[in-house]
Amino acid sequence: MPTPSAAPVSGPPAEPVSAPPAGPVSTPAATTDAAEPEGETPVETPTPLSPAEHGDPEQVLAGYRWQLDPETLREVAAEPDELRTIRRRLGEKLDASADNRARARLLSLRAVVSRIVGDLDDALADGRLALTYAEATGELRRIALARARLAEVLRWRGDFLEADQLFTRATSTELPDRLRAALHEHTARCSYDQGRLMEACHHFERALDLRGEGDPELLARVRVGLDAVAERAAERGFGPYPRSRDDILEPVRPPAPARDGGLWGYADPNGDLVIPARYAEAQPFREGLAWVRRPDTDRWSLIALTGTTVVEPSFLAARPFSDGLAWVVRDGTAGWQAVDPTGDVVVPPGFADVRPFQRGVAAVRREGWGAVDRAGHLVVPTRYHSLRTELADGRYVEGFTDEGLAVVEVGGRRGVVDRSGAVVVPPAHPALVIHPVAFLVTAGNGRWGALDRRGRPLIDPVHHSRAELVEEIDQLLTDATPVL
Repeated sequence: MPTPSAAPVSGPPAEPVSAPPAGPVSTPAATTDAAEPEGETPVETPTPLSPAEHGDPEQVLAGYRWQLDPETLREVAAEPDELRTIRRRLGEKLDASADNRARARLLSLRAVVSRIVGDLDDALADGRLALTYAEATGELRRIALARARLAEVLRWRGDFLEADQLFTRATSTELPDRLRAALHEHTARCSYDQGRLMEACHHFERALDLRGEGDPELLARVRVGLDAVAERAAERGFGPYPRSRDDILEPVRPPAPARDGGLWGYADPNGDLVIPARYAEAQPFREGLAWVRRPDTDRWSLIALTGTTVVEPSFLAARPFSDGLAWVVRDGTAGWQAVDPTGDVVVPPGFADVRPFQRGVAAVRREGWGAVDRAGHLVVPTRYHSLRTELADGRYVEGFTDEGLAVVEVGGRRGVVDRSGAVVVPPAHPALVIHPVAFLVTAGNGRWGALDRRGRPLIDPVHHSRAELVEEIDQLLTDATPVL
């Protein structure tokens, strides 16, 4: 049974009691007629308000400790009326909220409550609207939460294709470990519902790898999940092999380049040519389009999935589409320019090197590195010696992270800019790494310290290694278990 964590209740301060003044006490004169005793009026004790009524609905919901049904792996609503009270009060807060962040949060939490009490249509409407507001903020964590909460609604409705895609898009190594673990746990439940038990085990294991030792509640829930997997596997087997990220996000795989003789065509997943081999070079399909070069020309043309030519041979060099745009070179002296799927120029030429567009911006190089938006506006001046971002898990990103941050370097000193061009951390550090909740930096003495997301000092540079610093950051984190 979900039980809200009890908040301490303090009673009113005791009033001082004064003794009656000393002196003779007079009694009323006796009457000849005995008075009828008056009936005492009963004093009604007010019923104390539940936490759902008087507490902040978000905090009350965050304090719930859900019990999972051991067969369905769904949260059990043992007190649905109390949850409906929380839903009503979330709606009251929503009515008073105007900014995208608050509306995304409150709508998606209300979707969680509606889902658990079985009102799946209401949950779906709130979940979709919440994701719209979350995406308008551009904030990675907020978008991930909204996607996951909507995905759970879709899972309960049996809409597994979209649920799987939302869970997959929500998961990012740039998120805090606690949230990543919760995402893997809920993705595992979705896989379990579909009979993909090997895939469910994979996600349960990822959740434990991220938070198993430090989160006994997660460990207990995963044990319930693994017990359910074992019981179902004994009856029906473990199901198909786990899918890759690409398998989930693109369930209908486009034809892939395939060589036949001396030329290239495209083959379906069975290996059968569906676009004849007539090209000297062929790039993979991206966003339903692929660049190809015919043997009789040095120019690249663009084809659709059917093999139909969309843009005639026009470009000396071409890179795959991303975010609706592709970088191409028409003239060897003019540099890179960006075109849309019809071949129309969107970003004028003039760049010596470029990176794919992601979430509306792309890293570019002229005299130095900077960034342009989809309209061709220079949002980050091209004055940096490099724009290459190292993440705390050891990966490097050429350009901006999912969160919209990039590490820039000038004269061996590193800082951070966001995709709007704002300088978050001035280039002043010999080394800088982006952590899910902080910036890890070195000082002149080679010691590691940390800055918060606004670039303010968080931990003094006293650590001999990055691992020591990350361990201290983990100890400082007090984020609650995400409500999904």
